[in-house]
Amino acid sequence: MKAAIGDKIVVHGHHVGEPDQDALILSVEGPDGEPPYRVQWESDGHEGLFFPGPDATVTHLPKTVDKR
Repeated sequence: MKAAIGDKIVVHGHHVGEPDQDALILSVEGPDGEPPYRVQWESDGHEGLFFPGPDATVTHLPKTVDKR
């Protein structure tokens, strides 16, 4: 798994009806975009170091360009 700052990690629910959990990647601690990642969870805003498992995917969000 490879990610960059600003990407989103989605941890998919394990049971029927269980919601996915989303987190914003704040920093990449591993080499070449690999885990672990420092993330901020969207559900409650807490931050932590995250080691994704097989139930997690990365969504690469488009980077915005400041046009000022």
